[in-house]
Amino acid sequence: MPELYITRPLPERVLDRAGQHFNVTLRDQTTPLKKGEMRAALVLYDVIIPTLGDMFTADVFDGMETARCRLLANFGVGYNHIDVAAARQVGISVTNTPGAVTDATADIALMLVLMSARRAGEGERMVRAGKWQGWHPTQMLGLHLGGKTCGIIGMGRIGQAIARRVHFGLGMNVVYHNRSPRAVDMPARQMDSLADVLAASDVVVLAVPGGADTHHLIGAQELACMRPHAHLVNISRGDVVDEGALIAALQQAQIGGAGLDVYEFEPAVPDALRAMENVTLLPHLGTAALDVREEMGMMALDNAIAHATGQALHNPV
Repeated sequence: MPELYITRPLPERVLDRAGQHFNVTLRDQTTPLKKGEMRAALVLYDVIIPTLGDMFTADVFDGMETARCRLLANFGVGYNHIDVAAARQVGISVTNTPGAVTDATADIALMLVLMSARRAGEGERMVRAGKWQGWHPTQMLGLHLGGKTCGIIGMGRIGQAIARRVHFGLGMNVVYHNRSPRAVDMPARQMDSLADVLAASDVVVLAVPGGADTHHLIGAQELACMRPHAHLVNISRGDVVDEGALIAALQQAQIGGAGLDVYEFEPAVPDALRAMENVTLLPHLGTAALDVREEMGMMALDNAIAHATGQALHNPV
């Protein structure tokens, strides 16, 4: 059977199926691969299932034209940790897992929108610390979302799923920015520029892919376009936001708050963010549900099996 290398522990159902089709080597660590480990894996295995943090940069592929590995079946929809062009140059294909993550990630976005606007994290900390003294009319007043405007940056599968949730679930108006014209099947208005969306929104949700094109898409200039009461939610990739600029904007009350599931240098989270009450911080929970992770694993395996049996790849990137 072909040799398969899985870089992190995956759900048991995924591992059981993998063992039916491959000789599986499972790395039992949860930390990203180091460069030497990646290069060794390319030499030793027919297929690798990598994931977020396994930085397959161009130099990892140097001299790998004759390496054994011919497929990186990425576990995850985002693949900005893999230099796809460099992989392709040495004959290695890359696949991902689109669709499997859409609803779960959109749910986390909705949760962050609500938590940030309604000060849920701050309220829970108050209760846990034993500081709550009972209800009163002006306690912890947040931002009511019904009738407000949600601006979505990136209107792909996940962006559209978020739009449906905030519009039909919360009664928000939706405006959006996308790199190209994108028609959607719900009430939403595409605006001419990123700045226009930022200026029009009470809540801004980032749902763009990672990569060089979106690195620091949101910086000091963009944050200055936002309203003083507006909240920024990021469920895309951490480096889409200039974290230093975000901290400054929050400290100067330039924006109302932020809800973050991803960080520029994760797992490092700046002390300044952790210290602010108007920031909701989650540990990259976007797809963290068992059935979702199983579906992601099965989709990665579908690609690996297709490759091993000489079939067309299901989700090439």
